Amino acid sequence: MSYEFKIERTTAPKVKPADESKLGFGKIFTDHMFIMNYDEGQGWHDGRVVPYGPLSLDPSSMVFHYAQELFEGLKAYRVADGSIQLFRPQKNIERMNNTCDRLCVPRLDPDMVLEAIKTVVDVDKDWVPHNDGTSLYIRPFIFGDEVSFSVLPAKHYRFMIILSPTGSYYAGNDKGLQTTRIYVEDEYIRAAPGLTGYTKCGGNYAASIKAGELAEKKGYSQVLWLDGVEKKYVEEVGAMNIFFKIDGKVYTAACEGTVLPGVTRRSIIELLRDWGYEVIEGKYQLSYMPKDKKPVEEYLKLQGRFSHMFKPGNEWMIEQVQKEVDRNWEELLKLCEL
Repeated sequence: MSYEFKIERTTAPKVKPADESKLGFGKIFTDHMFIMNYDEGQGWHDGRVVPYGPLSLDPSSMVFHYAQELFEGLKAYRVADGSIQLFRPQKNIERMNNTCDRLCVPRLDPDMVLEAIKTVVDVDKDWVPHNDGTSLYIRPFIFGDEVSFSVLPAKHYRFMIILSPTGSYYAGNDKGLQTTRIYVEDEYIRAAPGLTGYTKCGGNYAASIKAGELAEKKGYSQVLWLDGVEKKYVEEVGAMNIFFKIDGKVYTAACEGTVLPGVTRRSIIELLRDWGYEVIEGKYQLSYMPKDKKPVEEYLKLQGRFSHMFKPGNEWMIEQVQKEVDRNWEELLKLCEL
């Protein structure tokens, strides 16, 4: 099935960034956005591209009270020949529909979503930056806008896509691209079995802010999340998956309901296996380190085991991680029981 959307072009285009080295992340937005409505009995309808601008919402809209909302994140890249490419958008759309199922939001036709992304990106194609390390960040999101206080699935929703020319996430949010120091959190948890850890809903991120704030006060830029039951198995770092290369093998947490199935994560696993690496998706545990307080990297290198660790952003950014980790225990930790 083919899709065509009404396009209303802005009459007041914005000035585009002159210096692409200072884009940051999520600070600048393009001229247009995509909007589509859902009404019970009618389904998703009236998809259109309109000028970027504020929304009008009733204060009693359900999203403000019961947080029935979700989002995705992917990127468009300008490649060497000047053309624009997306990175595996079908995987983001698949994950978005899985989140819809968990939050009782009506699913969207994947072909329609892909065409909507392509349409709005094409309208704002001049906003796709040219410099290496830059891209056009694409943020699809859905929220329930029914006017009601009933704790039930909304009967009305909006699906939207907004765009932002972007550089490094850390350039905009972490005092510039730098080696990341991570803090192992053992009080707060990000997810637990049966909840929404595998989805991209705002509640997951809002609940993580407190731990991130505490880590920042201690001089760390990211939180390493442990499992929500035993608080000893590594799951994610910040809002990203994490990989460890130890003894020539690559380890990462399995996606079993509490870990977000990152598109970049899946791509890295596929590439590594194609290159001949053994990739183990499962549980790996943190336990106490001897009292000499050596960083994890140094301790494991003494054993000839540790090579490095890295974390992939969910929109195709791989970040080398500083190997020193800390936590609010008397001792640092080592990786063991792999």
